[in-house]
Amino acid sequence: MSKLTDVPKRILIGRALRSDNLGETLLPKRIALPVFASDPLSSVAYAPGEVLLVLSIAGVSAYHFSPWIAVAVVVLMFTVVASYRQNVRAYPSGGGDYEVANTNLGPKAGLTVASALLVDYVLTVAVSISSGVENLGSAIPFVVEHKVPVAVGAIVLLTLMNLRGVKESGKLFAIPTYLFVVGVFLMILWGAFRGLVLGESMHAPTSELEIKPEHQGLAGFALVFLLLRAFSSGCAALTGVEAISNGVPAFRKPKSKNAATTLAMMGLLAVTMFCGIIGLAMATDVKMAENPAEDLLRDGAAVGESFVQDPVISQVAAAVFGDGTFLFVVLAAATALVLFLAANTAYNGFPLLGSILAQDRYLPRQLHTRGDRLAFSNGIVLLAGAAVLLVWIYGADSTKLIQLYIVGVFVSFTLSQTGMVRHWNRHLRTEKDPAARRHMVRSRAINTFGAFFTGLVLVVVLATKFTHGAWVALLGMVIFYGTMTAIRKHYDRVAEEIAADETPSDETVRPSRVHSIVLVSKLHRPTLRALAYAKLIRSDRLEALSISVDPEETKVLRDEWERRGINVPLKILDSPYREVTRPVIDYVKGLRRESPRDVVSVYIPEYVVGHWYEHLLHNQSALRLKGRLLFTPGVMVTSVPYQLESSEAAKKRARKRAEWNAPGSVRRGPVERKHKEPTRKG
Repeated sequence: MSKLTDVPKRILIGRALRSDNLGETLLPKRIALPVFASDPLSSVAYAPGEVLLVLSIAGVSAYHFSPWIAVAVVVLMFTVVASYRQNVRAYPSGGGDYEVANTNLGPKAGLTVASALLVDYVLTVAVSISSGVENLGSAIPFVVEHKVPVAVGAIVLLTLMNLRGVKESGKLFAIPTYLFVVGVFLMILWGAFRGLVLGESMHAPTSELEIKPEHQGLAGFALVFLLLRAFSSGCAALTGVEAISNGVPAFRKPKSKNAATTLAMMGLLAVTMFCGIIGLAMATDVKMAENPAEDLLRDGAAVGESFVQDPVISQVAAAVFGDGTFLFVVLAAATALVLFLAANTAYNGFPLLGSILAQDRYLPRQLHTRGDRLAFSNGIVLLAGAAVLLVWIYGADSTKLIQLYIVGVFVSFTLSQTGMVRHWNRHLRTEKDPAARRHMVRSRAINTFGAFFTGLVLVVVLATKFTHGAWVALLGMVIFYGTMTAIRKHYDRVAEEIAADETPSDETVRPSRVHSIVLVSKLHRPTLRALAYAKLIRSDRLEALSISVDPEETKVLRDEWERRGINVPLKILDSPYREVTRPVIDYVKGLRRESPRDVVSVYIPEYVVGHWYEHLLHNQSALRLKGRLLFTPGVMVTSVPYQLESSEAAKKRARKRAEWNAPGSVRRGPVERKHKEPTRKG
């Protein structure tokens, strides 16, 4: 690698790590929690707002349903967490939902789950970054005016942080994530103390506003549909739960136990924060509307386009701490930052899942390779590119993007839990130990309830969100499924084609004869070197081949050949249309037709130059010939290099690059290794 690219690479992502340093990158629980759970923890910043936005369609009177919706989300969260604790214990290899579905329900179900998860990971980055930009924009107008460039810049920055490695990025994310959690708990406790103990009344900035309902007096089926839609929006709090089951290999030992503990911690924190914010939003009389400029009223008149609707968590913080106070500013900053960092859940899940799919030949094999920092760099870059495209298409609008959200995750939830039920049924048929059977029956009951509940929620999500944008997520799943199926078919076809036969075949049987051809344009040193090399190879027939484009040059070549007395027959082919490539190809194909069992070996003299611009002046005919000959069966092509003087300069430059160390590529000072002295007996 040239110095020009190595310097910025080492500065941005650090020195390369050896493969045997992989164990040093494993995560303890305190770092794994912010790394894998930043998405579900941060979703409490916008999930309560999404519930109130949907309920506002029926007016402020529908807000009294929000506690019941919160209870339903809590039950679902505990169900999913309990179910996934069974997953990480049964399948600790890191395949997560994909491995569970693939093993127990078949490859098609596994590929469906993988497609759903890949789409959901891309949406996680787009939604989290867009929501973070909107939260930051409430304090900095410049951010709102340039939402898309700021969002793209945040994705690029997050990508660079993850390219440095999981452990290093986890340390960077731990502080803001824990600061956000502490800030929200402090807000809940202080709000509860002020309201319940001191008896103070707290008012959100929108408490004096009124909501103009789009559909007043909803009842019956319409009301049920609205509540189901609000519930499906609140289920955004569950996104990212599956990332821990996909990231079990990144935990320190005992991996399954640590992953299960982290899942429980994440679920408890997310549920408490979600319920606390919903409760404070009701107590402080927060108002939200899907179209605030027209649907929010002040003294009977619409607030207008100049009104900025702050997120629920910002309004609650203003009511509890006071607008503009130190704690308000700290929580607002932590919220915006943790929403940016919530995308890190996808940055850990997508590349790991991509690596497993690449290993199973559903994705390009490059995604299975770890980069300099032992992270799956190709997967990280692919995720970033897809998220940037989505942010650009939807203008970094979280309200539009969130309608695409959670469809994929509930597809994976449902199929994964169904697969786990089959997993326990299969093991129960062979298990004889009563204690182990009781444990399996209990686990099966948990997964059965999880499959039923998440399947029910999936139906609700599809019914309530399909026309609002969920169809785009389903389309993305279909595209991923079709692409991965095509890639697998290609790899299978190639593997079948190149598999070694048990019985001798044309590829293993020694050819009858080898017909060697040295291509000659002029008689110079490169040609003489190619002739000398070809003579060393044991060929049944050796000849030189030249294409006659200019009769004068051909005559000079023939005379020089005879004068030197070269004992290799020279064959000259006429080319009336001045082509070089076609006559050689036709001649070689003619030899193959005459003797199909023979191998034709073509030697091409080539110049080795030292500067990029010299490539434009040399070897063009050789490149075209090689490109055409590659598609001719039974033909071997050998390049015979001749180093020009300019290549010596390139060799010196390469030697200097090899001896030069980029900043951070090596550690200072020698690494001392202590060896134990052998103990002497007696």
